Amino acid sequence: MAAEPGIQVKQVQFKKGSSGSTIKASIKGEQTIDYKLRTGAGQVLTVNFKPSNPSTYFNVLPPGSQGEAIHIGSSAGNEFKLDSTEAGEYSVRVYLMRNAARRNEHSNYQLKIDVTGSPSK
Repeated sequence: MAAEPGIQVKQVQFKKGSSGSTIKASIKGEQTIDYKLRTGAGQVLTVNFKPSNPSTYFNVLPPGSQGEAIHIGSSAGNEFKLDSTEAGEYSVRVYLMRNAARRNEHSNYQLKIDVTGSPSK
């Protein structure tokens, strides 16, 4: 699936032998970033998010999504866990709420993504 216009895409890379990655980055204004990662079927996906600006959130989009999220951070909070993933590419979308984006606010954040368990066959 191609990224939506205006969305910056970054691939999440796990270090060899690691099941997770911690990303420290920042976002400003209308910027939106999709962090893409692949999972096997039946794995556990965990995301923890720590933003400096309370108007910064993340959504999780499943493989094949056309924008529909399985986690909406503005209502569900800064932690997400999916106990049995589908095989494919997930997106963790980081963004500022519209009011903060319009004011061109800035946010530093830490995004911790873990994929654990063996894929089912």
